[in-house]
Amino acid sequence: MQFSTEHMAFFANRQDAGRQLAERLAGRHDPDPVVLALPRGGVPVGYEIAVRLDAPLDVLLVRKLGAPDFPELGLGAVVDGEPPQRFLNERVIEAVQPPRGYLEAEEQRQLQALAERRRLYRRARPALPLQGRSVILVDDGVATGGTMRVALQALAASGARRIVLAVPVAPPTVLSTLPVPPEDLVCLLMPSGFQAVGQYYTDFDQTEDDEVIALLDRAPRAPQDPQRRSALRS
Repeated sequence: MQFSTEHMAFFANRQDAGRQLAERLAGRHDPDPVVLALPRGGVPVGYEIAVRLDAPLDVLLVRKLGAPDFPELGLGAVVDGEPPQRFLNERVIEAVQPPRGYLEAEEQRQLQALAERRRLYRRARPALPLQGRSVILVDDGVATGGTMRVALQALAASGARRIVLAVPVAPPTVLSTLPVPPEDLVCLLMPSGFQAVGQYYTDFDQTEDDEVIALLDRAPRAPQDPQRRSALRS
């Protein structure tokens, strides 16, 4: 039986979306995966996947470089890491023509914000190592794809063995532009009439920092016994 995807909520909440994604991912058998969630809304989704796969959970922190007087217009972005990575949108920069020194000052401001987020969410925990690992990048949905595109570009330089993008819902026109091969894309719902991520959730209340911190504290932090992981996936 087929249903219209235009005005129907397919997920009760982010936890429900995460559990549905986890069931799909459990059959992939990616060895020794790490789940990376984009905060804040991606963390409840990623938590359910991490628990189902018995995989460690961490956050990937991305900050937009906002244009002068129009902070929602991205001149680029910075991604947390050692060292942080900067990505510039030359087309937007050429159109905006920011004043001399603006980009450097904006980058420093956003790097400070990244450091504050890192301390809040990870506290004393180090970032999970990605070298040679399978990484599952998670959010609660994709709209324009700008943040996800930058995140994928940053992970491409991380040394990860494989990068899988897992999201509950996204417009197919945006998914086709993201730098991830089709075999490494897991998306449960790709509606042609997409307007906003929240329209596909019954409960899409904002995820608060306290919830992010609590989920990161409860999530697996290190690989467990391979036989146990195999049993969980079966």
